[in-house]
Amino acid sequence: MKKFAAALICGALLLTGCSSENKEKASQEAHSRDIFAMDTFMTLKAYGDSAEEALSEAAVKITDLEKLLAVTDPESDISRINSSSGEFVQVSEDTAAIIGAGIEYGDLTGGALDITVYPVLREWGFTTGEYRVPSTQEIGALLENVDYTKVEFSGDSVKIPGGAMVDTGSLAKGYTSDRVIEILRENDVNSAIVSLGGNVQSLGLKPDGSQWKVGIKDPFQPDSEMCIVSVGEKAVITSGNYERFFVGEDGEVYWHIIDPADGAPADNGLVSVTVIGDSGLMCDALSTALFVSGTDKAQQIWRSEKSFDMVLVTDDERILVTEGIADSVSNISDMDMEVLTLD
Repeated sequence: MKKFAAALICGALLLTGCSSENKEKASQEAHSRDIFAMDTFMTLKAYGDSAEEALSEAAVKITDLEKLLAVTDPESDISRINSSSGEFVQVSEDTAAIIGAGIEYGDLTGGALDITVYPVLREWGFTTGEYRVPSTQEIGALLENVDYTKVEFSGDSVKIPGGAMVDTGSLAKGYTSDRVIEILRENDVNSAIVSLGGNVQSLGLKPDGSQWKVGIKDPFQPDSEMCIVSVGEKAVITSGNYERFFVGEDGEVYWHIIDPADGAPADNGLVSVTVIGDSGLMCDALSTALFVSGTDKAQQIWRSEKSFDMVLVTDDERILVTEGIADSVSNISDMDMEVLTLD
């Protein structure tokens, strides 16, 4: 009888061990979801028992945000604002939040980010695919209506002057990745990474406790990576001149990041800007704004804010890395890497 009881106890221990082992394996199992939205391919990967359900909820949120923010969808909040003839338009909480952030980062960067530059972007063909180099006169006329400070709020309603148009493309994917991470966290997921067309944001660490490794493309050879950055729970977002561009009849290359100051592709010494921080929205907005700002002003903003890190690539092929992230960046390119300090 004693032998039988001992066998039962051993069997129970073995079952308990197997159960714990199975649970551990389940918590490390990757669940993924691929989505095409916001004109880009997105990959969401999460770990844990509740990951699958969380990813389904996140996918719905992405689709909802696309419907609200798509500048080319006549039923979106953005299109309704743009066709409002200077009247207030009631919008969703998400739309109000992202437009409000656009104004905030416009102020922070001295207008380098301007959510009303859309008509100029469209004239270059970057939203239609009908690329052309507009005349100085055409750009000048459009710039008369480019001024983010004229966007008005009244509760949950937004108004822009007649002739002006807004576009949240420089913030939308960063805002979306923030919302996705929020949904995953609310569903008890504590390890995940999402890539929204190159906008990468992570939740927690990898299941084995190690950091995530995010590759940053070489702007001079976009099919290759120039460095690898190791991060914990961070957003890593890049804006570069290689992402969307065309070659004009004059043989010049024109890219999609427009400088609101002159309505032309920003050409201020930078070819790639990666911003690393806690907020996807912040990193998305700043990666565009710092690209427009140029090397010196980008460093001024970084030293003033101290709330993010960055990897800059100059047009003379130098990599500039801020001191807060320098030890986590592995340079695998032929370019020299310099460390920027706050002093």
